[in-house]
Amino acid sequence: MSYKIGFAGTDGRTLLSAVVTSTATSENYENDFQGVVIRGMPAMPPFAMSMQWPVKFIPTADNSKEAYATAIIAALKNGSIDCVVPMPEDLLLDGLLDNLEEVGLLDHVIGFTRKSSFIEGDKIACKYLCHEYNIPVADKWYAVDARNYQEILRTCLVLLDLYGGAVLKYPYSAGGKGSRIILNSWEIKEVYDTFIKDYGKSYKRRFGKKSEWPLLIESRMSGVEISFIILVDKNGSFQILPTSMDYPERFPGPASKDNPITGGMGSISPHPMETPDLLEMAARDIVKPLIKALREKNMLRPCLIYPGCFLSFDNNMAPTRVRVCEINIRPPEPEWQPIIRRIRNLGALIKATIEGNLNEVIPEVRSDQISICIALVTGSGGPQNQKGYPWSCTKGELVDIDFGYLKKKKIQVIPSAMTYSSEEGIFKSDGSRVIYCNVNATVTPGKSRAKAAERLRQKILTAFENGKIRVIPRENPQGNRLDLRRDIGDHFDIAEALLPIIV
Repeated sequence: MSYKIGFAGTDGRTLLSAVVTSTATSENYENDFQGVVIRGMPAMPPFAMSMQWPVKFIPTADNSKEAYATAIIAALKNGSIDCVVPMPEDLLLDGLLDNLEEVGLLDHVIGFTRKSSFIEGDKIACKYLCHEYNIPVADKWYAVDARNYQEILRTCLVLLDLYGGAVLKYPYSAGGKGSRIILNSWEIKEVYDTFIKDYGKSYKRRFGKKSEWPLLIESRMSGVEISFIILVDKNGSFQILPTSMDYPERFPGPASKDNPITGGMGSISPHPMETPDLLEMAARDIVKPLIKALREKNMLRPCLIYPGCFLSFDNNMAPTRVRVCEINIRPPEPEWQPIIRRIRNLGALIKATIEGNLNEVIPEVRSDQISICIALVTGSGGPQNQKGYPWSCTKGELVDIDFGYLKKKKIQVIPSAMTYSSEEGIFKSDGSRVIYCNVNATVTPGKSRAKAAERLRQKILTAFENGKIRVIPRENPQGNRLDLRRDIGDHFDIAEALLPIIV
């Protein structure tokens, strides 16, 4: 009898989690695992059917937390699922687990209650928690009133002088887009004004016009960005999954007002700087003190923790210091996609997280493989001359995919912001990140990961440039509305170039 794992959400990571759960072959566990998508996007059921993926779908009345809770409770009670993994943070922040707790089903879900979700939902409160338990963060950070420009100016000038940069952070849920980096004094007022324009309404909804508007300002951290995904069970046992590297900026190059942080343009796994020593450092400096905090604060339960960090290195490129930027409490998008494509026993790991024996289940990682995920996003143009993702996007245009070509090239396509017209039997774009392309490669011993990554990158770029995946513009039937970042995977080459210089 299969163990049925529900993944609740709408984007690509939700569907891929169900696909991997249903299809990956473990070397150590014979359990039959079934992946189930709770809600998904309209294009996903017909897409999965056309691909013959063994995935089931459970609809919800709408995208509200209440609708998810109703569907999940019914599915748990009637046996359609045995447990559930909420994917978007809003479900946790809005109290999905509290709804399940009310009906005695809390033990069947991975995540935090509303009260405990401050770890991601309130970055200032999380900073205080990290400080209390000696979890390393930015060297300097301040909680200030977002409406007090003079204090913000003074703070940014000090941080620019001492650390070469300051970061303004909206401390609440912002879909990964709430950070604003300031690199010189000329930018302070412009970045501040843009920040208030973007989040002023959110502040007013939360606090009105009279109360203070909390704002987090951090010293800019240099080094290499890296994130760790950790599964934790109710007893405090944990497993660190393979690492990945995100490409969050819309275009290549550093984030700026013209190159905003997005929901993620792509990802590679493993992170080029992943080493056993690094994973040991993350366990010692971050995971163990965080689990201690969860236990002492009566917050310990089956969960997924995703701290985003910065690394420093010595002259042999060995990690010397890790610092936490923020701690998330759900799988990341799109970093999650290449990670789980390298794991053979995702179902067993989730089951052990729920049942409390995670110490007995080791991640079966395809350690000889690298995986690349590239998002194809809505580009510019349209009836109102839209700027494209992550700004205004054209919707409702035909999606054209050459499935035969992609299957031959072993490129996996995951739909995300897509709809489906059953009357016409066609897929249509719904804006933003429309499609993800995933591809893996095996790196033989002694061979270059950089060259393998380059082959994967070129494989997706060739498919894109030859029109094998298109969103057809209304004004140009021969064109392609989609766009992508062309540099995803380049960091394997950069990492390999670093080492010979210093060895």
